[in-house]
Amino acid sequence: MTEYYDVEAVRKLFPVVKKMTYLDSGFQAPMSTPVKHSIEVFIKESYETAGPKSVWLERVDAARCKLAALLNAAPEEIAFTKNTSEAMNIAANALPLKSGDNVLMIHGDHPNNAYAFLNLKKKGIDIRCIPMTDAINGDAFRAQIDENTRAISMSYVTFHAGHRFDIESVGALCKEKSLYFVIDIMQAVGVVPIDVKKVGATFIGSGTHKGLLVPQGLGLLYWDRARTELEPVYLAAISLENPPADFIARPDDMAPASTAGRFELGNFNLPAIQGLTAALDLIADVGIENIQAHCFALGDKLIAGLDELDIKLVGPRDRSLRAPHIYVAALHAEEWVDYFASKDVRLSPERDGVRISLGMFNTAADIERLLEVIKERRNSHSSRAA
Repeated sequence: MTEYYDVEAVRKLFPVVKKMTYLDSGFQAPMSTPVKHSIEVFIKESYETAGPKSVWLERVDAARCKLAALLNAAPEEIAFTKNTSEAMNIAANALPLKSGDNVLMIHGDHPNNAYAFLNLKKKGIDIRCIPMTDAINGDAFRAQIDENTRAISMSYVTFHAGHRFDIESVGALCKEKSLYFVIDIMQAVGVVPIDVKKVGATFIGSGTHKGLLVPQGLGLLYWDRARTELEPVYLAAISLENPPADFIARPDDMAPASTAGRFELGNFNLPAIQGLTAALDLIADVGIENIQAHCFALGDKLIAGLDELDIKLVGPRDRSLRAPHIYVAALHAEEWVDYFASKDVRLSPERDGVRISLGMFNTAADIERLLEVIKERRNSHSSRAA
């Protein structure tokens, strides 16, 4: 038991912790027992009866409601996508931009956010980037806004160094200047609380295989339904307000759905969505605020340990500027990642070091194990040098 929740009980739901010290949820969260069981139910139904499709679609709606509750959105504002990249491309192409308009972004942000907008350059849209710093807020963008600026797009939490930017002040700036605001929350959702109404986002995109604890192949898109002028650049029957019951397309009735369903295209990733329902239940049971607080405490312990070893932290140290769960230690990845793997410590190489990314199941013992593995190698090298 910790002061936030019973982390040992949570660990029992993640079998991966018996095999290794897993510090790589920023790449892919390990599967929990509830998610596995939920997906197995779908497989059994599909295998034995080819599936109760109407029941499956009811479960899609249930997952949509749970996801909306996590984000303080209406269910009608949530669409399912394949991943973050698709969600960001949907958002970028739905904005009513014309040649000569410009969009502001952050240099070095995740490429799949950047490329969605850079692709608009062929339509005459100018993409302008402000420098990446530890503290980005509305003021960081203000001086770059001119009469042709139409939108700001950015990540809430950076994947490469764990910055947590002040999206509320950026949202307030966008409201002041009548700009569209698009946010990638891939590295935040499921660990950092997000209130889409408080932020004032136009679109929010994310995948679900990190903090939302399901395998790859599922994403989400939040759409502010007050922005009725925003429509998809593609169309399918599922996207329509009045899809034809007889499956005959009618060019005189092509109005997009009044919900975020206007951005959905074709069939759903049903097994992943059922897994997502179980994951969202687990997150709700533990409490998103508790998950964040637990990860912050582990992060404090990690930073203190790195300081003792004289290892630089890449990215912000202050809680007000950093994500609770993503930390990059300045150790050369090509020299360290394989070594960590040989010691059953799983983490990721990153731009300026190795990334340690935490989940609800991690403990202080995991941090201690990581630090001990670093000490072992350093001691071994010192002995050989002597």
